[in-house]
Amino acid sequence: MSIDTTEIILVNNADEATGSGQKLWVHQQGLLHRAFSVLVFNDNNELLIHQRALDKYHSGGLWTNTCCGHPNVDEEIKSAAERRLGEEMGFTTSLDFLYKFHYIAHFDNGLTENEIDHVFMGIYNETFEVNPTEVIAYKWVSVAEITEEAQRKPQDYTVWFRKILKSEAFNEFVSNNHVLT
Repeated sequence: MSIDTTEIILVNNADEATGSGQKLWVHQQGLLHRAFSVLVFNDNNELLIHQRALDKYHSGGLWTNTCCGHPNVDEEIKSAAERRLGEEMGFTTSLDFLYKFHYIAHFDNGLTENEIDHVFMGIYNETFEVNPTEVIAYKWVSVAEITEEAQRKPQDYTVWFRKILKSEAFNEFVSNNHVLT
């Protein structure tokens, strides 16, 4: 299991910062904290997804959205999402906030995600080189294809990504922007 000792932001149900804690400890205790998920599309309306490295502290080997993570203490969430996109996927692009949601997920290794997850969207069409310590594989897929695949094989996808794909806010965004196939 790979995990750093970064301090992450604890929040209340209104997403107001209440303190901080070491990343592993926060997940061991199941404390509510701030997180983000990034969705990057290309001009073909395809979504970039990736397979998480096997040694991630949870959900290793599962497919997920373009990137995800936690802002550092005193770091703006959008800046954190842009930073992490560069660290994981090897590129940056302008991101727009879509929505946020709360979820709780318990994992077999005793860790718990209890997050208010801020979802951001961006567009990117250039080549890039992923960080192999974070990403096993990646691919561009249509929203229709990934939604169907995640319903058929939910065990292959992260909990938060499945929740994003099912969310009313995401599906409204997809419909309004004609990102259907």
